[in-house]
Amino acid sequence: MLHVRPLRSDDQSLLWDLIHIALWDPPPAPLRPRSVLDEPYVRIYAEDWGRSHDVGVVGEYVPDGRVAGACWMRLLHRQGLAFVDDETPQLGIALFPPFQRRGYGAVLMHAALEAAWGAGYRQIALTVHPQNPAVALYERCGFETIGLRNSYHLMLARRSSGEGRRW
Repeated sequence: MLHVRPLRSDDQSLLWDLIHIALWDPPPAPLRPRSVLDEPYVRIYAEDWGRSHDVGVVGEYVPDGRVAGACWMRLLHRQGLAFVDDETPQLGIALFPPFQRRGYGAVLMHAALEAAWGAGYRQIALTVHPQNPAVALYERCGFETIGLRNSYHLMLARRSSGEGRRW
């Protein structure tokens, strides 16, 4: 079971660890070198976390409080692989390996989308490698493929009227 809480500015080092995991390449490729986090095209997703338009959640495993993962999003004006427009944040999600494939990604995604709708966002974008098994999770959570970016699926979830839920 997960306890979900907001992703805070004091979670910055945790966010870097999770972004490193989120940079998924198809097997048998290993994780990219940690130095990739120094690249400007990666730093934009997490640097100085806690800006006014940042939204994210952390899942802590109950009963021992270990962090399982997080789902986060941020507005990136005219940059980022999932850029759609200046009002659509770009989403990232990652789980540490012991917590993958246990249903926790859906818990984090649902909580993050609720937080985004509560913050007034009307839609959320992400990109995902076509071989990443997480594509099915994103589709279950209301994301639809709207195109390709550098061979990655560009996906969008739109807030529906009423309660804001699509799932």
